[in-house]
Amino acid sequence: MPQTAPDSPSVRRRAVLAAAAAAAPLVAGLSASPAGAAPAPAPPAGPDARRPSPRRPRALPGGGDLGPNVLVFDPSTPDIQARVDAVFREQESAQFGAGRYALLFKPGAYHGLNVQLGFYTSVAGLGLSPDDTTINGDVTVDAGWFNGNATQNFWRSAENLALVPANGTNRWAVAQAAPFRRMHVRGGLDLAPSGYGWASGGYIADSRIDGQVGPYSQQQWYTRDSAIGSWLNGVWNMVFSGVEGAPAQSFPDPPYTTLATTPVSREKPFLYLSGGEYRVFLPEKRTDARGVTWGNGTPRGTSLPLSRFYVARPGVAAATLNQALAQGLHLLLTPGIYHLDRPLRVDRANTVVLGLGYATLIPDNGVTALKVADVDGVRLAGFLVDAGPVNSATLVEIGPRGAWRDHSANPTTVQDVFIRIGGAGPGKATTSLVVNNRHTIVDHTWVWRADHGDGVGWETNRADYGVVVNGHDVLATGLFVEHFNKYDVQWYGQRGRTIFFQNEKAYDAPNQAAVQNGAIRGYAAYKVGDNVTAHEGWGLGSYCYYNVDPTIVQHHGFAAPNTPGVRFHDLLVVSLGGNGQYAHVINDIGAPTSGTSTIPSTVVAYP
Repeated sequence: MPQTAPDSPSVRRRAVLAAAAAAAPLVAGLSASPAGAAPAPAPPAGPDARRPSPRRPRALPGGGDLGPNVLVFDPSTPDIQARVDAVFREQESAQFGAGRYALLFKPGAYHGLNVQLGFYTSVAGLGLSPDDTTINGDVTVDAGWFNGNATQNFWRSAENLALVPANGTNRWAVAQAAPFRRMHVRGGLDLAPSGYGWASGGYIADSRIDGQVGPYSQQQWYTRDSAIGSWLNGVWNMVFSGVEGAPAQSFPDPPYTTLATTPVSREKPFLYLSGGEYRVFLPEKRTDARGVTWGNGTPRGTSLPLSRFYVARPGVAAATLNQALAQGLHLLLTPGIYHLDRPLRVDRANTVVLGLGYATLIPDNGVTALKVADVDGVRLAGFLVDAGPVNSATLVEIGPRGAWRDHSANPTTVQDVFIRIGGAGPGKATTSLVVNNRHTIVDHTWVWRADHGDGVGWETNRADYGVVVNGHDVLATGLFVEHFNKYDVQWYGQRGRTIFFQNEKAYDAPNQAAVQNGAIRGYAAYKVGDNVTAHEGWGLGSYCYYNVDPTIVQHHGFAAPNTPGVRFHDLLVVSLGGNGQYAHVINDIGAPTSGTSTIPSTVVAYP
């Protein structure tokens, strides 16, 4: 795929934003005859002949090999540095390439490593605790490939490791879709690239950073259920919930939004080794959570052997994946790209769909990629959904229309599930993510209509709506939704809550008429439905950069009913370099953005 050149117009748009602060077997419906066997006798002829009953599909096996793009190391493995360097060379600038990798480290101590992460690369330890796997060295994300600009360091992750940084501070200069989960940094963490250039991230959860976290140029960041030594600074929007050591509430100056606890959380499932056996650990739900889950011995939760998972390889048919799900198996998606000619259907309670190395689902011919039934306890984690060239009405549906069951005791969780329309090629989808099930937790997602790459244009990668929430009692922790043609988020369910929201309006609107919403100039980034009587949000930001027509005015970033039960804390809107303007922050409240100065306009409390 052609890559975005550092001096291209699309890159300059993102830079302005930042400057402002092996195919698997296809299992057929009928089992084949062994080689050399005599052909089956023909059915009797004639009008009264009975049609033979089709045989049931052969049961799919659980477990199996993780495939060639999962690299597993132990402390005695030779040439670890050379092997991880080879992956990095392939992936460093392959923003829209087809490579997908997971680098897994068995428990033990590793010395002198610098694991640099490029696109679609995940690194993780295989212990029950991060401290079971210690890298005396670094896990590094920097931006040398992009001239010191970290605003496009997407789609990579680090999980379940302890780091002892070589110089005392680990560098993690990322943008969206780059989670840092379940990590122990025995030192400091620097979130900016070398030279402290532009950066636009990010997300930390269930991690302990013993020293200082230095955001420097990071424009926004969300940290959840963690412990830190200290936090250095903030640019526009720094949000903390359940973080020991977090700075005190002080928005907008400094721009810290701090909640003592996270109302409900359940950490992401993860692969680990028990003896020589792979298992998947399923952390338990916490309420009013604070701090890490793994600090005092074995984490709380349950685990499943790999034999309970269908280990999928790229090229497997959607029918086979659905057969595995119907058979009662969970899904482990090994790294690669999966084309789907029908939706994956998760109909059984407590099903786990876990991706490794940014496994990517592409729905063909306008289908929906994945549908979840109105059942308890589904866990979706660690994969990318990439829209196909034929428009899909939806890409991911959490529950059917009209879902009503109470899932408060055992909710569905959607974690590090990222959605993309365009960029890797033309893609279209009317609505990306629809949440109908009650009590769903959306914990870190980036839903992105591409603003650069291949197949990008106002109509080329048309995508009107990003996230639509119809279910009641839904919680979003770390919601990143950008560049949709109309509304980025629409929330119609009652008692919804969002902790941290990051948004950019679509850069490429051709003129004011293209974004006219009846009598209102522009579609809000985040709209709460007119009939909603209870909703709450903390630390929400929307930015505009209408570079095609800088005269466009966006009436507001946020729209909500004016009722006591709908409340927002710490809202901001920013015009990037004066390319377009906001007239207000929420409804008709909040000052307009200020010319070309790229200074946020804020509202501390609504109403």
